[in-house]
Amino acid sequence: MIQDKSDEYFMKEALKEAQRAFDMNEIPIGAVIVSEGKIIARAHNLTERLNDVTAHAEMQAFTAAAEYLGGKYLHQCTLYVTIEPCVMCSGASYWTQIDRIVIGAKDPKRGASQLDVKLTHPKTKLKTGVLEKECASIMQKFFDQKRH
Repeated sequence: MIQDKSDEYFMKEALKEAQRAFDMNEIPIGAVIVSEGKIIARAHNLTERLNDVTAHAEMQAFTAAAEYLGGKYLHQCTLYVTIEPCVMCSGASYWTQIDRIVIGAKDPKRGASQLDVKLTHPKTKLKTGVLEKECASIMQKFFDQKRH
């Protein structure tokens, strides 16, 4: 039960990052990486600001966490991300060998689960649906505003 509370707490932190992206007119996806109960990386989409299609929240978080830890592997770390990672970010998570990925809402259009390929490392544990409504809601609000 403590793990569930922790997962919700850290997903709320990822949602804060998604709100930062929303406020910057970026697709509102947020991510945090946690090691030993401590946030070691916070990130949100920066594709527009950096003019870089690879500047997804997860990619930014992986880079920051690796720098913090002094190595490319994120063993004993958990990625909390508001929306299911795309193929690129899932592939990157494979190479980090991250221990866990906790996902807020699925992405039925561009999420990696839409492929018939397992892109996470075999040892990576996945959990989905943490604060799913809140995570989906900020995306819906963003795209609703874009359409009007």
